[in-house]
Amino acid sequence: MGKYLQVFRIGIQNTLVYRVNFLFRAAIALVPLTGTLYLWKSIYAGKAAGADVAGYALSQMISYYLLTTLVDAFTAVAEDDWQIAADIKDGHISQFLIRPINYLGYRFSLYLSGRSIYTVVALVPVSLFVFFLREHLVLPASPLAGAAFVLSVLMAGLLQFLIACTMALLAFWVLDVSTFIFIQFAFEYIASGHLFPIDILPRWAAQLLMLTPYPYLLYFPVGVYLGRIEGPDLWRGLTIQTAWVIGGFFLLRWVWSRGIKRYSAVGG
Repeated sequence: MGKYLQVFRIGIQNTLVYRVNFLFRAAIALVPLTGTLYLWKSIYAGKAAGADVAGYALSQMISYYLLTTLVDAFTAVAEDDWQIAADIKDGHISQFLIRPINYLGYRFSLYLSGRSIYTVVALVPVSLFVFFLREHLVLPASPLAGAAFVLSVLMAGLLQFLIACTMALLAFWVLDVSTFIFIQFAFEYIASGHLFPIDILPRWAAQLLMLTPYPYLLYFPVGVYLGRIEGPDLWRGLTIQTAWVIGGFFLLRWVWSRGIKRYSAVGG
């Protein structure tokens, strides 16, 4: 564990070099969020007082998008998938194959260091944003919902990393993985609930999406926090999310073992 802690420390030092970049990135990310919130405010303004959309009151809808922004800051991969693909393509991964360090463990340590710094830096603009909208922000539906939310966010981070790594490892087979990454990101953006809450879709579509890993990246943790997912649905969702994390881990290991067998690099 000592060597991975050292990688974590080095990752933090390297990431701190770009802290201003992270600050501006976090601030710019609030621009589309602002537009989305104004859009929903306009939708609710055209309805009768106290009306809801798919069971969401205005305060819940605003809280939903604020929370998805926070969860995304905590869990989203930055450039990890691109860096992994570049390491494979350029042959830099060879140095890890001849040293007593696990490459995937090395990347996970860097992922944690990057998320730690980005989260701290992003708290500045996001906290100001939340402060100005504090009258619309709702508290966790219950203490159990708050605890389940934290657990679900942690598993969402693991799942984000596993999906990103697995996609990046396609570089063992194809020269350019950018198309696959962009397609995956586009589908994730919709299916994770980033664009809109999954449960405003027709019931059959929402249930179908809940069988995929993507809703458990954003929609599920936020739904738990808001009390939209509780009782048997909560435990069922946590079980499915855990199953996806475990399955994603073994899939990543399998893809890695298959890819490393066909990997070759020349030169020094």
